[in-house]
Amino acid sequence: MAQHNSQSKTVERLDPVWDRLRHEAEEIARAEPGLGGFVYSSVLAHSSFENALMHRLAQRLGSADLGADAIVSAFGDALMREPDIGHAARADIIATFDRDPACHRYIDPLLYFKGWQALQAHRMAHRLWEMGRKDFALYLQSRSSIISSIDINPNARIGKGIMIDHGHDIVIGETSVIEDNVSILQGVTLGGTGKESGDRHPKIRQGVLIGAGAKILGNIEIGRCSRVAACSVVLHDVPPNTTVAGVPAKIVGKAGCAEPARAMDHNVESDDADFDLNGG
Repeated sequence: MAQHNSQSKTVERLDPVWDRLRHEAEEIARAEPGLGGFVYSSVLAHSSFENALMHRLAQRLGSADLGADAIVSAFGDALMREPDIGHAARADIIATFDRDPACHRYIDPLLYFKGWQALQAHRMAHRLWEMGRKDFALYLQSRSSIISSIDINPNARIGKGIMIDHGHDIVIGETSVIEDNVSILQGVTLGGTGKESGDRHPKIRQGVLIGAGAKILGNIEIGRCSRVAACSVVLHDVPPNTTVAGVPAKIVGKAGCAEPARAMDHNVESDDADFDLNGG
């Protein structure tokens, strides 16, 4: 029994993402001594991925209005209530490394990529929102929007394995839902269609790829493993495993692969261009 407990504790301590982040941080400190303090405070000073995550986000979000220490304390409360925030953040790092050819190391999103950082700030804000700390969550939304040009309402629900590429000028509305393993490029809006209240924002199902500049508006569903072409305006439901393009968006073919979000293939070859989303 003692041996079994010892093996269980060893398994619990395994964290390959955190181990790789620390190794990459050490490499940076050796190659760029001038960045040693930055790398130490962001990664090497911490005993766990979650601790590093809290402090890196707080470094970015802290301001004269609200210091980094207060933000770290609130993030600690959020992580205590929802430990899965850390697991989702790891999955987002792996997704970014897997899908973004400009991401060469696991540490790049943690230190430099504003899309990944804004998404993790949202995860913290969402938990605080659900804990009743809505003003703190709204402050984090506002501050994150200022520094990253990514505006995600704290009430939006977002799964794991999400890749936000470049990240600039993204808006995700209050009742939006994004399921697991979705890829989103710059300039995307998940918005409403007017002044209606209630459930009024898109539902993005698993495996979807949303191209740069796409606008998806209203309480509509983008079906599992579909593609939305760049600069499209989508106003109606999109069937699963489908590619849509245009203004307004029309079905132009199948998705082209089993997992568009992972393939990241934005080429559109029209084979059903005469069919719009209303069946016309």
